[in-house]
Amino acid sequence: MKTRLAALVMLAILASATLVACSPGNGAVKIALLLPESKTARYEAFDRPFFEQRISELGNYEVLYSNADQDAAKQQSQAEAALASGVKVLVLDPVDSSAAASIVAAANAQGIPVIAYDRIVNGGQLAYYVSFDNKNIGELQGKALVDKLDADGASGGILMVNGSPTDGNAGEFKSGAHSQIDASSYPVLADFDSPDWSPDKAQDWVAGQITQFGGRIAGVYAANDGTAGGAIAALKAANVSPLPIVTGQDAELAGIQRIVSGDQYMTIYKAMKQQATLAAEVAVKLAKGEPVTGDIDVNGTPATLLSAVVVTRDNIMDTVVKDGIYTVAEICTPEYAAACAAAGIK
Repeated sequence: MKTRLAALVMLAILASATLVACSPGNGAVKIALLLPESKTARYEAFDRPFFEQRISELGNYEVLYSNADQDAAKQQSQAEAALASGVKVLVLDPVDSSAAASIVAAANAQGIPVIAYDRIVNGGQLAYYVSFDNKNIGELQGKALVDKLDADGASGGILMVNGSPTDGNAGEFKSGAHSQIDASSYPVLADFDSPDWSPDKAQDWVAGQITQFGGRIAGVYAANDGTAGGAIAALKAANVSPLPIVTGQDAELAGIQRIVSGDQYMTIYKAMKQQATLAAEVAVKLAKGEPVTGDIDVNGTPATLLSAVVVTRDNIMDTVVKDGIYTVAEICTPEYAAACAAAGIK
């Protein structure tokens, strides 16, 4: 009996050891994903889960995830902690494109490759850059706004609610939008760079412009859906009717619902699943020490710049619904049921 009991105990110990060795994350190669903020819904809703899903499919890898909450110093600390923990790759979406150069330099010093995700870093040696053609996105936004104003026979000018001044992409959106708006017959009444992409700060600024320009506001260039929401809130609070034509970006659920209801004219849909999946695949290659190549070269860095699509009421079904980003039920809550029916969203 003692011999049999000892054998059973030994079998239990061996089985336990096998479970630990095979458990997810045990002995896994670490890859850090550092995202910049959560005010923009896409990061927590799409980028992170898509990235983590693809990493989990590629082998025994562990994602060390951090969100900097729009704090460059916090992101610096998060990067230092990731490097100290023994990560093999950093996937970095910088809060501040210039300040993040110190993160890249620290990783370079340890021989850790860095992928710039969505936003480029102004300094250091990057292993890869995956994003979208951001100037083209601004051009798409600006053209959609001008074309709609022309179609409506509008008169007046445009408020420009741009993105964060520390985000390099925001400058490209702004430049692209200006190229279309400046060539139109609609003057820019005022221009604002929204600190931290804050909807609240965008709302406060637009409220002040309504006081100054009143009925002269024909359109609002809002760089993303968050700032669009802030602008629309200010316009509604001031009882502006009809609402000016308002742009957006990122195809957030709230933005799509505002488009359905007619409060917002358009948004930009970016294939975030494709972006996050590609970043994960490149990260795993780099972790294995394998070479990576891009479609183009950006400042000496192999890169892939993905395309984006304008979304209006007319193509919601063919874009965000077709690609499984949102279901009709998620968009057409009771508050938006009638507007969805009128738009043929079903």
